[in-house]
Amino acid sequence: MNQLFNRILTTMFTVISTTLGLYAIEFAPAHFGPNANPVPVFADATIPAYTSLTLTADHFFGYGDRTLNGHLTIEVPFVAERVSLKVWTPFAEAFEVSQNVYNQRDMQNGSRSGMLPIGDIYVQTRMSILREKQYLPAIVLNATLKTAAVDNNLHRRYFDTPGYYFDVEIGKSFHFNSLIINELRLVADLGFICWETIGRQDDAPMYGGSVVLGNKWLSIANTLAGYAGWMGNGDTPLVYTTQWVWKGSRISYLVEYQYGIKDFPYHHIAAGVMLSIPALTPSYK
Repeated sequence: MNQLFNRILTTMFTVISTTLGLYAIEFAPAHFGPNANPVPVFADATIPAYTSLTLTADHFFGYGDRTLNGHLTIEVPFVAERVSLKVWTPFAEAFEVSQNVYNQRDMQNGSRSGMLPIGDIYVQTRMSILREKQYLPAIVLNATLKTAAVDNNLHRRYFDTPGYYFDVEIGKSFHFNSLIINELRLVADLGFICWETIGRQDDAPMYGGSVVLGNKWLSIANTLAGYAGWMGNGDTPLVYTTQWVWKGSRISYLVEYQYGIKDFPYHHIAAGVMLSIPALTPSYK
């Protein structure tokens, strides 16, 4: 009886989806705006001691899609350097696409340009599994939930479906006696990402590696990261990112460039500020 009931529901859903043209939508990053299911950004396998706030202005361009938006990230350590809650979201996204991209994405009644007030909201729990020691790397476990955005798919900016991912960050630093570069940090990230499409679920292993060079005032990170979905419809993005951070005691500044190597048809430039806020850090006695 249960099998018959499930078969009836599946048939009804297929008929309705086909009638509405939902199966024409490819829920993959290659066919949506740059903030729709991007390659997850991973940290350097450390958790901050104080609450941090990062605010950037992002510009995505090239290949017929131009997008400007703000991006806000807040991380609150509930146990300093051990456990934290991290939340981030793009906001005030202004976009404009070419007629060719409009047709390729089958945007139907959507607009070629417009603005969305807020995008997907990500909520992440971070936990230190192993503290870095002389011969051992640091290991941080992340569990992340993505909410459904306000977009109704007409503009092809966000999937408007929930998703989640789990990943592990592994990092190890090597120090040198040099006035220019005195630290080399190697970071690897491995995990699993999943998101809902119409009637199906796309699952993908995710991966990444980063080489970070720095000193007391400057940090330069070069990162290669991506994930590999099973549908083969533009769901295997791979990106290269270089980020420069000028470090201060409480205020740091960053600039970033990202290039989409595969299934992410964008160049991305970002600039922003990072604040460390002890006054907003929970204190337990």
